[in-house]
Amino acid sequence: MSIDHYENFPVASVLLPAQLRHPVSVIYGFARTADDIADEGDLPAEARIEALRRYSEQLDRIGAGELPAAQPVGELFANLAQVIAHYRLDLGLLHDLLSAFSQDATTRRYSNFEGVLDYCRRSANPVGRLMLALYRHDTPQYRTLSDDICTALQLVNFWQDVAIDRAKDRLYLPLDDLARFGIDVESLNQDPSHTAWRSLMQFEVDRTRTMMLNGAPLARLLPGRIGLELRLVVQGGLRILEKIEQVQFDVFQRRPVLTWQDWPILIWRALWMRS
Repeated sequence: MSIDHYENFPVASVLLPAQLRHPVSVIYGFARTADDIADEGDLPAEARIEALRRYSEQLDRIGAGELPAAQPVGELFANLAQVIAHYRLDLGLLHDLLSAFSQDATTRRYSNFEGVLDYCRRSANPVGRLMLALYRHDTPQYRTLSDDICTALQLVNFWQDVAIDRAKDRLYLPLDDLARFGIDVESLNQDPSHTAWRSLMQFEVDRTRTMMLNGAPLARLLPGRIGLELRLVVQGGLRILEKIEQVQFDVFQRRPVLTWQDWPILIWRALWMRS
């Protein structure tokens, strides 16, 4: 599912209409560089937040009809301003992304699932809504379905990356879920075959799958190549959940990912996916 650092944009998809490749790549460039600021390198949290604040200021300049400030990413924001104006994109969605990235610089734990969902609302859902706007299919019904898909995709990424995030002292598994299943945070990766761990992960996988299926009708409502692309995305997310189950939830030893062997399965399922 991942595409370089920022996994939610279909920048490499052959199904992406030619006229949308530039605007998608511009928005992707904004999201990727901002995500890198929050997550890469050795800068302290304060420096990361300050850099993201300057990104937010650039968005404010665009919103005010001003030219972006001249700086190393000035060209990025100049291109972004053109895309925003042409497609009448909601600047709030881009601010939401920056808010989530800033949160990543400071927040290492989430006390409950509602907190995780709030993070997904800002880190993942804006991607789907921006794509709907680019596709000219931005309606309340479609936004709701898109939010379910995007949140589910973000959760899929969290569950497959538990080990990677643990190495960064970050955990997206809600603390109250861990307590409910009798799991101590500090002993997370000591015995991933334990029944409690499997029960917890099955619980997370099940509700993530339900959320994905709730949003899946959007992939049949959208026409042509757009709909086919989304069906592949949905089936890819569902396939990763299957793979998490197939490794008995031991994501510490075997990170579930899609390989070339999965693509015939995904294509078949996408083509025959029901509404």
